[in-house]
Amino acid sequence: MPSLLYKFGNEEHRFDLGERTAIGRLKDNDLCIPSQSMSSHHALITREGETFQLSDQGSSNGIIVNNCRVASLALQDRAAFSLGDVDFVFVAGDGVSVSTAAGAPSLPAPQAAAAPAPDRPEEVIARFKQARENILAEMGKVIIGQRETLNQMLVALFARGHCLLIGVPGLAKTLMVKTLGNSVDLHSNRIQFTPDLMPSDITGTDILEEDAVTGKRNFRFHRGPLFTNLLLADEINRTPPKTQAALLEAMQEQRVTVSGSSYDLPRPFMVLATQNPIEQEGTYPLPEAQLDRFMFCIHLSYPSAAEEQQVILDTTRDLQAPVSWVLKAQEVLELQRLVRQVPVSQHVALYALSLVRATRPSAEGALDFVNRWVRWGAGTRAGQYLLLAAKAHVLLQGRFSVSCADVRQYALPVLRHRIFSNFTAASEGVSTDQIVNQILEAVKEPKY
Repeated sequence: MPSLLYKFGNEEHRFDLGERTAIGRLKDNDLCIPSQSMSSHHALITREGETFQLSDQGSSNGIIVNNCRVASLALQDRAAFSLGDVDFVFVAGDGVSVSTAAGAPSLPAPQAAAAPAPDRPEEVIARFKQARENILAEMGKVIIGQRETLNQMLVALFARGHCLLIGVPGLAKTLMVKTLGNSVDLHSNRIQFTPDLMPSDITGTDILEEDAVTGKRNFRFHRGPLFTNLLLADEINRTPPKTQAALLEAMQEQRVTVSGSSYDLPRPFMVLATQNPIEQEGTYPLPEAQLDRFMFCIHLSYPSAAEEQQVILDTTRDLQAPVSWVLKAQEVLELQRLVRQVPVSQHVALYALSLVRATRPSAEGALDFVNRWVRWGAGTRAGQYLLLAAKAHVLLQGRFSVSCADVRQYALPVLRHRIFSNFTAASEGVSTDQIVNQILEAVKEPKY
């Protein structure tokens, strides 16, 4: 008979499943587990023919699979998941022994299997390139044009970075983020940043709850929308810096600290923030520390005439193209680890370092136009992101080695928001993009 194996109170248990099994903290559940980490009515398992489906019942912690929160899960033999702090294993039949010498059930031991032969580098790179093409193809069903923007978003995703999207209203910034989440099967949340938004509205807060079983009152942490894989921070500059700062720890360390307790965020974790460059009334410019957390600052341009014609035709029809997911969360994590394994020569690393150091005024050998126009230059994190972007780029292109040209290709999105111009540049109408382009012309590749 299909059953659940779990451990609670230092004891291991087995529960046989019926046609419908409710799991939660209260006694009216079919499976009652009086753990403070579980909701009153946490999840429901239903039988659909020969299969079992696990679904969330509006709990605060959700269903966790591979450190990712999911709304539902089709249970297969030996499928593992967590509800609160309790870990479960689904067993499809009676072929697994669950008894110990003391008579208590135990979780099934993993089957010994021969280690698969490692894939050749050529095969790994080919899969990486194919994944990019498949994702772009799925996103292309909804997003017309903006291919360079979509490619930069994928580079940031696989490099474990975050993106700040700046563009006028109506360029599908929000739609891009939602479509990316659908194409890689990642859980996504959206936060509309407003002047009255509080930090606890993002991270979550401790709430006093009374346990109906024991009658005790305890503070229990209710997770905010920050606990997701892809977070859309819409109009991020419309909330005060106090609320913006709630993202600092999450973006850098992928965890949140509330009331002295730290909580890890699901992985992969990526923040995609949008910003309107036109209307500045009632906005709060992002602090330098917040800007530096973003790997890319992407400027969206207007589509071409042909692309815009296609947009207005498709969006005014009763037509919805379904987007299928290409990669699972675990596959994204594997590709992120692969990016870190790409070797970079000292020659390319020195070139990236030279670009970053050339943005700093009053330094030894500083360029004249940098001293004239720049107040503060880029920090060390800019060099890290330049190399990571180049590494992810070459893998997405199906190549092995990183060149200086790959570094140059991502100089603008990495450096434009890390260079702070002075009044002289503003009075002369010089933008940070122009400064970066002049640095690219002035800084030559180092000699071998």
